[in-house]
Amino acid sequence: MDYTLMQKEVQTALQDQQHPEQLFQLVQNLRPYDIAEVIKGLSKEERLELVSNLPIAIAAESLEYLEPEIQYQIIRHSKQSIASPLLNRMSSDAVVDFLLALHPLQTQRLLKLLPEDYRETINQMMSYPEETAGSLMTVDYISARAHWNGERTLQHIRKVGHEAEIISYIYVTNIRGELVGICSLKEVILASPATLLGDIVARDIISVPAEMGQEEVAAILSRYDLYALPVVDNQKRLIGIITIDDVVDVIQEEATEDFQKMGGSSPLTEPYFKTSIWDLFRKRVIWLLVLFVGGAYTANVLEQFSETLSKIVELSFFIPLLTGTGGNTASQIVTTLVRALGVGEVKFKDIFRVMRKELLTGCLLGLALGLIMYLRAMLMGVDTNIGWVVSLSILIIVLWSSFVSAILPLLLFRLKVDPAVVSNPLITTLVDGTGLIIYFTTAQMLLHI
Repeated sequence: MDYTLMQKEVQTALQDQQHPEQLFQLVQNLRPYDIAEVIKGLSKEERLELVSNLPIAIAAESLEYLEPEIQYQIIRHSKQSIASPLLNRMSSDAVVDFLLALHPLQTQRLLKLLPEDYRETINQMMSYPEETAGSLMTVDYISARAHWNGERTLQHIRKVGHEAEIISYIYVTNIRGELVGICSLKEVILASPATLLGDIVARDIISVPAEMGQEEVAAILSRYDLYALPVVDNQKRLIGIITIDDVVDVIQEEATEDFQKMGGSSPLTEPYFKTSIWDLFRKRVIWLLVLFVGGAYTANVLEQFSETLSKIVELSFFIPLLTGTGGNTASQIVTTLVRALGVGEVKFKDIFRVMRKELLTGCLLGLALGLIMYLRAMLMGVDTNIGWVVSLSILIIVLWSSFVSAILPLLLFRLKVDPAVVSNPLITTLVDGTGLIIYFTTAQMLLHI
């Protein structure tokens, strides 16, 4: 969709006060995401006017796709008769994310637009630590008592269902608010109106505590193919649910963070074009300095073995190939293991299985690459003994790279450090220096120099 063209058409419709139906015709077929994209290109006055002309439900959902500063601008400067319903119709998790992004004084000002009981719920949700199940959950769900019958449950759904994110499942609690089971809307409809929910509820439920980390929550939803997960407090009372759309956002954020770390940079906290040049410099310079020190170490190794190089110059021909192969081997393993750790396929207890698997794989790779390296050396016309040195060195370097790259991510995971910090540039720099030591030591031993 051409949002620029749509923005111009909306602006024209907003200016034509005599034909307000034109604006309705323009936006009636747009999805909330598309409306949000249009809103971004409008002026402050145009945003307020457009939102005031939208149905509250559509306007509230559209606001959820906007940045906090735009959300605040619209709600703060709208009439209270519009601002209060807008904030109330936004999903509770979106309201929490929005309010947490604001200055505390701005947050307190907007909280006054919410009913007192809902305000207390939002304040409670805002108290959970970031990146936990409590910070992800929404309170917009359908709950019912176990002693209710089907008819009463359906009446309840008709009353509050328009506020829920999902109505396919009903979360059943006892009189103390403890989660006792889940039943589907289909089961309620098909059962006799007099049937009690406690008789049809599924009690083998999967729930998570509010303090659980968001990555573990995402793994559970993915593992059991769920699209919503109930959240309980320490007393097993139901306090919210986490829907699959929230987890998709988490997965995307975590993947982005891991990619940035593995690229040799601290993760960005803002979108790329909203990150200042100074922030980019600050997040990259530390890693580059670390890698610079590693590169200097490599130079020191070359200096230490300069006498060996001066005696047999041909050894220098293969340095880029050897260091590059060691680094590439390490990068492949680290990337695979970081992802496997992230999705729960590998645990620290599997460390010896991982070592065995990677060393055997490294042995096969080293033999294949060593043979190719030997043939390459022969084609270059170097001495046969140097060919053997190069081929044996590549085998040892690949095995060493496999060992280091298999151990390091698992050790960091055990120490509660994100294994993604073993970035490709960092592990490559480490293997480059040690690979040169292996190469020159092998040459000294085999060539007696």
